[in-house]
Amino acid sequence: MQVILLERVAKLGQMGDVVDVKSGYARNFLLPQRKALSASAANIANFEVQKTQLEARNLETKTEAEALAVKIDGQQFIVIRSASDSGSLYGSVTPRDAADVATEEGFSVDRKQVVLTAPIKELGLHTVSVVLHPEVAATIELNVARSTEEAELQASGKSIQELAAEAEAEAEFEIAELFDDIGSAASEDDELVVESATEDGAPAAEEETPS
Repeated sequence: MQVILLERVAKLGQMGDVVDVKSGYARNFLLPQRKALSASAANIANFEVQKTQLEARNLETKTEAEALAVKIDGQQFIVIRSASDSGSLYGSVTPRDAADVATEEGFSVDRKQVVLTAPIKELGLHTVSVVLHPEVAATIELNVARSTEEAELQASGKSIQELAAEAEAEAEFEIAELFDDIGSAASEDDELVVESATEDGAPAAEEETPS
């Protein structure tokens, strides 16, 4: 199917280009999203009439997108999720989740602008692309953690594996200290028993008399 593009579409063409695409791609994405029109003679003629207006509108939205890209590029957003001790999420982080946390922080981002190369199903730091305009994109980072405290540690460069190892080492140290305390208390009790027996008149060791 031939369509005429109303804006730049990645890997397809620039505004005004007439290109061949699969019918399903056109019907399900390009046409309903107003990114293209079927390349009929009437639509091509209509595009030529509106071309100046379309280019002006594209320039305006591109300028706005560039201004937002400067502000949002490189920003890190915290996403709190439940996960196992190994770091696997009970579920996944979606484009909507990314858009929501960015919007909560004052950045106007739509879920359709968020591009995930793969589902986010693990705790940690994840780089995500945000397409703000056909010609403008930014990169953000999602800090997926079980708590804000854990997110702060991850932001400092520690992985979930390192955090788990530290927690395990701390638990082992506390257990060792507990056993040491129990051992010390038992020794003190034994000493108290000996002292008490001596004070109550228990026979002391006989002194050897010279022969």
